[in-house]
Amino acid sequence: MAAINGKDIHKLIVACDAGMGSSVMLAAQLRKELKKFPVEVSHTPVASIPADADIVVTHSELATRARQAAPGIPVVPFEVFIGDPAVKRLVTIIKEGGDLDV
Repeated sequence: MAAINGKDIHKLIVACDAGMGSSVMLAAQLRKELKKFPVEVSHTPVASIPADADIVVTHSELATRARQAAPGIPVVPFEVFIGDPAVKRLVTIIKEGGDLDV
C-alpha cells in the first residue's frame, strides 16, 4: 500500500463507465467542495484516465479497471456516489493535509 499527501493532489479524476450520470454529479460535488484549493477535478471514462492524474476516484466495481488503465496512479474506490466515507476522507486530506493510504 502506498501513501499520497493531500497537498500533492492537484489533478483528481472521477472515472466512470459509459452512461453513469451519478459520477458526473460526484465530480461536480468535488469541484464545489475543493474550489478554494489548487485541485482540478475532471470526469473521464475509466479507459481514458490521463497519465498526469494525481489520484483517481471510481466506483469499487471499476477500481481494477482503473488500476489497469492508469498503472502507478493511486485509486480511491467508493461504494456510494454521494457521502461515501472514502471520498469524504480524501476531501479532508486535500483540505487539511496528511497522507492517504491507497
